[in-house]
Amino acid sequence: MERFDVAVVGGGPAGSAAGHAAASAGASAVVLEKGVPRADRPDRLGPDSTDAAGILDYWVDIMGIHPDEMPDDVVLGELDRAEFIGPNESITLRSTGIESSYDNFGFCMQRARFDDFLRGRAEDAGASYRVGVSVRGVESDHTGDGPRHRVELASGDAIGADFLILADGPQRQVTTGVLDEYLPFDVTERLSTRETNHIAYQEHRRLPADVFEEVAGAIKFWWGYMPGHTAYPWIFPNDDNVARIGLTMPIGMELDDLANPEDYPLLEPEDDRIPQGREYIRRLLEQEYGGEYDIAEDFPLVEDRGKSGGTETYAISSTRPIDSPTDAGIAVVGGAMGSTSAFHEGGDHTAVRTGAIAGELAAAGDLSPYNDRWKDAIGDEILRNVAMADVVRDYDPDDWDWAFSTARKLLDNSEGYGLFDTSNISAGFSAARLVTTYKRTKFSFRNGKYVQLTESEYTL
Repeated sequence: MERFDVAVVGGGPAGSAAGHAAASAGASAVVLEKGVPRADRPDRLGPDSTDAAGILDYWVDIMGIHPDEMPDDVVLGELDRAEFIGPNESITLRSTGIESSYDNFGFCMQRARFDDFLRGRAEDAGASYRVGVSVRGVESDHTGDGPRHRVELASGDAIGADFLILADGPQRQVTTGVLDEYLPFDVTERLSTRETNHIAYQEHRRLPADVFEEVAGAIKFWWGYMPGHTAYPWIFPNDDNVARIGLTMPIGMELDDLANPEDYPLLEPEDDRIPQGREYIRRLLEQEYGGEYDIAEDFPLVEDRGKSGGTETYAISSTRPIDSPTDAGIAVVGGAMGSTSAFHEGGDHTAVRTGAIAGELAAAGDLSPYNDRWKDAIGDEILRNVAMADVVRDYDPDDWDWAFSTARKLLDNSEGYGLFDTSNISAGFSAARLVTTYKRTKFSFRNGKYVQLTESEYTL
């Protein structure tokens, strides 16, 4: 049996960052990645992970990797704004309102190349990156007679490690089984993927030149257009007149669950079920551009991008984060721990940061500070987004219009998240209501109360 100081399950951003940090600190580290083929990674397997792949300015500092460190083909374009569009009202943000070392509003990146960059970075530091390797399960032994953790592979081989870092993403195919050993209840009571995850679908489409010119530099989100908590379509510009057009929505939602389906612009009277992702995108494009263009002809799929024929479907963790059983020598990082934003569902920056913290501590031989360290590093970001997600939980289309109209008034004297500064309540009663609701909700999650599974609940 091979032995390593640190074994990492999952080779996405969190896992590769963990491998890099551990190896950089002098530990022997192995990253185990099942790997999938992708149309935009024709010569190698890589992580089954992707997203709309946008990074905001202050996320660069959270992530700890500046785009100047990346190969030239990772960054596809600079961003200068975010547009939030409701059925009748909208708002444009040109600043996040958070101090950052990055000069622009943000950037879009090619996610597969970003993953491959992180892999190369980990390997250059000395980590062993094994692709095409499936983990069947983990057996842990705390007697001290052998390696603390034995990672069983589908091939029948095993890897021994003193520390285990779980980075297998929001599906938690390995994490769930491991955590069950340390909990007095079934872990799926808190982390059932059908209850806590969203499903995302996106298409890579080439836009007409004038449409691409209009969206270039912007990430666009349509809120209140489709039902579901934090469910929305988006457009992210990439390069060569190509944009990622996609959506996120809860898993298993039924049309009968809705009291007012007629209020949602992307639902139609003849619908007898929630539309599939591709149908939602077709309707969005028809609504926005169908009066001037033939969508099928003028917005073609770019079939050599994405996972399959220009399309991608993937799970997103839309839940609150969990602590890790660090006394057992285990850290859960990235999407597996639920660090993905509960509101806008971005998570590459928090995945890289949590993975790096876990790898650094594992290499030092002591994971016990991990749960405090990740809160210090990303707690403010988690708190903002958990609060925002809770505030909008029951929003319908009219509520989104009210929120955007109100927020525009607040932006007259502030930027980005600064619109929630109490100094802006002079904007009127509606503004005071919006600010107060957010602040009260944020206060309710203070001091780490956004954690849905705490370290004290684990048993050894």
